[in-house]
Amino acid sequence: MSQRLIVVDHPVLADRIAVLRDRDTSHGEFRQALFEASAILAVEAARELPVVEVDVETPLEATTGHRLPDEIAVVPVLRAGLGMVEGFLRLMPNARVGHLGMYRDEEALSPVDYYERFPPRLGDAHVFVVDPMLATGGSAVHALDRLKRAGARRLALVCLVAAPEGLAAVEAEHPDVPVWTAAVDRELDERGYIRPGLGDAGDRVFGTG
Repeated sequence: MSQRLIVVDHPVLADRIAVLRDRDTSHGEFRQALFEASAILAVEAARELPVVEVDVETPLEATTGHRLPDEIAVVPVLRAGLGMVEGFLRLMPNARVGHLGMYRDEEALSPVDYYERFPPRLGDAHVFVVDPMLATGGSAVHALDRLKRAGARRLALVCLVAAPEGLAAVEAEHPDVPVWTAAVDRELDERGYIRPGLGDAGDRVFGTG
């Protein structure tokens, strides 16, 4: 199966991405824009979730409604992915949250593990892996590897900005996983940073840069 890449075209999302790209955006403004952009991406990425038909008693009569499935999980890639979690939970408050901790070896440009904690029943869950940047694809591929080994079967990768190199890496290793993003940027530079990109998302969202 070939990868499904979905670039979300929405004027409010485009506005938030412009705020996130701006070097003069403060970390507080960056955090708020990241939350809002993530919520829009959450709405779009949730389009393919199945719904359960339920009986509902309105104040006037009985009717039929539809509810989200019980097992939804959001798994941020630490640190930067934490900034996207609230946008998902605002819309899917019953979702479970796992955590994958890894950092990038700046010389090898490869992920290094330091933490892992997944919710139960991953095999039954619809799992959204969230990370603002899909650069080399190393962290994303590694995260998807680990989640599949833990039993996850229904996975989607959600990011704000993707590089062609990262998309190619995910396509090569996980062609079954759809990728939702707000923008596909031009390229990676010699340091493995996305151009034009938005800088180090972790530093910018937490004010550590």
